[in-house]
Amino acid sequence: MINRLSHATVYVLDQASARNFYTEKLGFEVRADVAMAPVCDGGPDIRWLTVGPKAQPDVEIILADCAMGQDEATAEQLRELVAKGALGTGVMATDDCRATYEELSSRGVVFLQEPAERPYGTEAVFRDDSGNWFSLTERAASG
Repeated sequence: MINRLSHATVYVLDQASARNFYTEKLGFEVRADVAMAPVCDGGPDIRWLTVGPKAQPDVEIILADCAMGQDEATAEQLRELVAKGALGTGVMATDDCRATYEELSSRGVVFLQEPAERPYGTEAVFRDDSGNWFSLTERAASG
């Protein structure tokens, strides 16, 4: 029986740059950064790089090179989709969307939408340094 999600993948254009973005701008911590052998014969070396929010030690976000486990044609398609911002990869939760928006903006995080009230809470939308976008959401107090 599956009892929890432990890892989620975010494809990035440059793992070194992504590591800096997620740790220095978002405040996440590195969970793993390991050089590994290619997934398939003749494929590229793999860097297993994971990060996560400090307050959530049981979740790891895999910052995956687009070539990881892909043939070159597919890797190039992934790079194009990531770069143009076609992939919305998830929701980052916060207790105070407006304060977090201000803090992240001051660190250079690019927001596509400023905080706005929604039926489910207060939401802002930002992009990482590769082009992936995330919802930053403060859930509405339940009635």
